[in-house]
Amino acid sequence: MILPEGRRICIVDYGQGNLGSIRNMLLRIGVESLITRNPADIDAATHLILPGVGAFDRGMKAIVERGLREVLDRQALERRIPVLGICLGAQLMTRGSEEGSLPGFGWFSAEARRFRFDPSMTPPRPIPNIGWRGVRASRGDSLARGLESECRFYFVHSYYLVADKQSDVALTSSYGFEFVAGMQVENLYSAQFHPEKSHRFGMVFLRNFLNVR
Repeated sequence: MILPEGRRICIVDYGQGNLGSIRNMLLRIGVESLITRNPADIDAATHLILPGVGAFDRGMKAIVERGLREVLDRQALERRIPVLGICLGAQLMTRGSEEGSLPGFGWFSAEARRFRFDPSMTPPRPIPNIGWRGVRASRGDSLARGLESECRFYFVHSYYLVADKQSDVALTSSYGFEFVAGMQVENLYSAQFHPEKSHRFGMVFLRNFLNVR
């Protein structure tokens, strides 16, 4: 994949996330990227990926302690470069989560809630939700463009996003009920699933993100 000259892809390292897996998937589609916790590198990026695996409060605390909050807010809200949050990274982009007490970035008008199911539900729904699930695009301009009408991505999560406005929802999936699998507001994108573990579907998804100007 050939990107326009001057593109600089940074994967934000705040101590929680599949950093190597994301970089390797980008390499598979022919794109170099930088894993970094350096604010200067993040400030120079043209595209940012905010990954994450782990606890909400621990993630936000690490971002603040590493001095990354200000530069991430500037890039996302002032310069409006494309930003993609993956899994925990997607949840950190919201106001907050039932998992913790710290506020999130608040870039999305949404919050993360824990899956709760009746133990008698048939078939049972174990938590976390792990495995391949169908994902449906609710907007034609989503990062799933170019994929089949229902594509499959790999999920590992116990919390899901609840959006204030349906218009901000780009992707949905089902696990006991329909839930938000991805949001999109202007230059900001999120995926509750792991595109870096989703083979050809994930490759198309990431290509689409990297082509956002």
